[in-house]
Amino acid sequence: MAQTGQITADTTHVTAVAARMRAWDARWPQTDGVAVFNRVYLRVTEEIGREIGAGGFPDVIAAQTLGARFAERYLDVVELVAEGGRPPACWRPLFQYRGHRDVRPLQFALAGINAHIGHDLALAVVDTCRSLDCAPRSIEDEFDRVGEILGTLEERIREELMPGPDLLQVADPLTHLLGTWSLERARDAAWSAARVLWSLRELPDLAEEFTERMDAGVGLVGRCLLTPWR
Repeated sequence: MAQTGQITADTTHVTAVAARMRAWDARWPQTDGVAVFNRVYLRVTEEIGREIGAGGFPDVIAAQTLGARFAERYLDVVELVAEGGRPPACWRPLFQYRGHRDVRPLQFALAGINAHIGHDLALAVVDTCRSLDCAPRSIEDEFDRVGEILGTLEERIREELMPGPDLLQVADPLTHLLGTWSLERARDAAWSAARVLWSLRELPDLAEEFTERMDAGVGLVGRCLLTPWR
């Protein structure tokens, strides 16, 4: 566990990023693909805030920091795109296809989760460790607890956004496609990537190359998840 000083159940940072998500949600149409993911992620952020307030994390300061750094990476991309910038490869498919009428809401949600878990989570772990001056192993319990929250919400999201039974019979290839992606595997890969990046912190050229390859690979998966269903 990270030695982070006095532990308090202050959710200020998590509350602040949730407010930023609500502000963006108010600006987008409900059917916008990024808005679909944003609503999903807002629920995750609110749940993390409740868990922090209820003392559900072993180290509250580490949980606050990880939650905020994680969300800020997504919000930074949103602001970059709004200003006319080009998003990282992992986020590019979601922003490119956000208005495609033949991409289902569940596809948008999973593509966003894929980008955020597959790329941003590893970098957020490293950000957190730099902020708290600790190694990834010191915040593993907090990482795992966030993963448990994500897993529970993913099940609900699949139930709510999956097309109805009649459509599933027609769109069997889509059902198969969405079933090939696993949050648990993505989260395990993110943890391994975070440990690699931490070990490469004194080798910035290698760390940058590793991050670029990770970004590209996650982007390819995202593009597959957004395959139009007809």
